[in-house]
Amino acid sequence: MFFVTPGAEHLAPAFRGAGLEQGACVFRRFPDGESYVRLLEDVAGRRVVLVSTLSDPDQRLMSVLLAAGAARAQGAQEVGLAIAYLPYMRQDIAFQEGEPVSSVHFARILGQFADWIVTVDPHLHRFGSLGEVFGPVPARRVTAAGAIADWIMSAFIRPLIIGPDSESAQWVNAIAERTGAPALVLTKTRTGDRSVRIDLPEVGQFGDHQPVIVDDIVSTGTTMEKLVSGLLAKGFRAPVCCCVHALFVEGALARLLDAGALQIVSCDTVSHPSNRIGVGKLLAEGVLASFGR
Repeated sequence: MFFVTPGAEHLAPAFRGAGLEQGACVFRRFPDGESYVRLLEDVAGRRVVLVSTLSDPDQRLMSVLLAAGAARAQGAQEVGLAIAYLPYMRQDIAFQEGEPVSSVHFARILGQFADWIVTVDPHLHRFGSLGEVFGPVPARRVTAAGAIADWIMSAFIRPLIIGPDSESAQWVNAIAERTGAPALVLTKTRTGDRSVRIDLPEVGQFGDHQPVIVDDIVSTGTTMEKLVSGLLAKGFRAPVCCCVHALFVEGALARLLDAGALQIVSCDTVSHPSNRIGVGKLLAEGVLASFGR
């Protein structure tokens, strides 16, 4: 049985379509801002899955943890977390003395409440696998690369897949292999939280191709904005921007359009107007695989 936590309601149809039963529940806030949770089903002896997306995690996490605690207290056989967007993964090293390695600490918090975790394309840079982050708690990654590739093939005849940096290479290469399209992985140097430098290619043989910039997360949009304007200055066609996790903070969507992006497309790990690519089925399949782990 699965329960949907606030913000992930759009993923429920895919889980029902995978044959999973949806349970009724109540999530609300007390006047002082604290979270109230109630599971309206008997979960004793049952497998419970909490479907969530943790964009704006400091607001949404508590509901997930309380729901997991409630399921456990009511005798659930096991409690799994299906998290479409897993936050706090980007700080995977202490850059300065006194900083936490946020990814590891966040994983430990979740691991106290879950028997296993499934998520879509977590941001792993210095860690080789999700297992390194979560340690003894089984953690499964499903990837949206195939779904993105299928969307690109349905939309463009001659796409050129572009990744802004080495971290995007895993998605760019997988998409290029599935689509048969050429691919470029660029070099990026970050000079601050909101400033980057990208080594741009020459248009050359790609003048008749449709550039599609692919990255896992768009937050402030600084990287993509810089790349869009840079590609246009080099004579490329107006690029399409595509990402897995659409955070788009601080007016990022408007700035990308103002920079000259032809279209902005995202997966629905985070509900956003740019969503065109559904990943609920992938997440549900990951859950079913975790049942048989």
